[in-house]
Amino acid sequence: MFAYVAKRIVAMPFLLLGVITVAFLLTHFTAADPLTSIIGERQMNNPDVVEAARQRWGLDRSLPEQYLVYLGNLVTGDFGTSFRTRQPVAQDLIVRLPATLELVISAMILGTVFGITLGVFAARSRGGVIDNLARLFALVGASAPVFWSGLLVLFVFSVQLGWLPGPGRIDARAVAPPFVTGFFTIDSLLAGDWAGFRSALLHLLLPASVLGWTVTGIVSRMVRASMLDVLSQEYILAARAKGASPVRVLLHHALRNAMLPTLTIIGFSFAYLITGAVLTETIFAWPGIGSYAVSAARGLDHPAIVGVTIVGGAAFLVSNLLTDIAYAVVDPRVKLGAKVGA
Repeated sequence: MFAYVAKRIVAMPFLLLGVITVAFLLTHFTAADPLTSIIGERQMNNPDVVEAARQRWGLDRSLPEQYLVYLGNLVTGDFGTSFRTRQPVAQDLIVRLPATLELVISAMILGTVFGITLGVFAARSRGGVIDNLARLFALVGASAPVFWSGLLVLFVFSVQLGWLPGPGRIDARAVAPPFVTGFFTIDSLLAGDWAGFRSALLHLLLPASVLGWTVTGIVSRMVRASMLDVLSQEYILAARAKGASPVRVLLHHALRNAMLPTLTIIGFSFAYLITGAVLTETIFAWPGIGSYAVSAARGLDHPAIVGVTIVGGAAFLVSNLLTDIAYAVVDPRVKLGAKVGA
């Protein structure tokens, strides 16, 4: 198992290098000139200003030279300087990453819990009313565009009913808690600020539910299909013949084995949520890397775009590795295969 994990870790930098290379080339092959966002359209007719800006940001060098310089800076943790904020991209990402992680983790918890619950109930009442309702809910969650569902719930629960607050991470008049983890809910608890915790939690509920709805749809359908397959196996019939209660058969014997293929979906869903939180963060004015990516794309901020891509690529690679490890821990056959392959 150790050799299996070691091989995956060794391969990760090369895979990430491929992601970096593709992102770097794509940003430089666009027709738009990034100098427009750096010096403004009015100054583009001034040759002296344009030339000075090109030298200042290294745009006067050839593309291979820019690429090698960028890779050299990455080794030292330098992601470049944002054209838009004039701050180091690494600093911008560090400031915004906790907001995205708080949103994604909350969405992942909600989506996984509700997805597994719906999948179990749907499989238990196959062909019944609960099964049909669960499948409909899963279908809408997996196929509905985030911008549509986000605007809908924001209009209904915030504007019309007034049950939950609007966009943002905390009330406009509230003071952000002292930075410890970057998670407003946790930092508010650590500071003993219960009013701030309530405000942060209520602001988190709507975007996390919208983002987690997709995960709910995907997980519930996978759990349902896996449960139906497992419930038809002989060892389930044997467990029932031995007098095991229906609840024990369903949860202990069936769900435990049905969760094996679902682990892969959950792992990839976490990485997808990090990169797919762009629309959700934009709709709910959530100051994470998703909204940062939107601003970078609008402003042709090449260093910021590549930096966000690196974070997204690293998230996919790490999630994939952790999913494989979790799969091997849960299923002994995978662990044995890893040892034999090593």
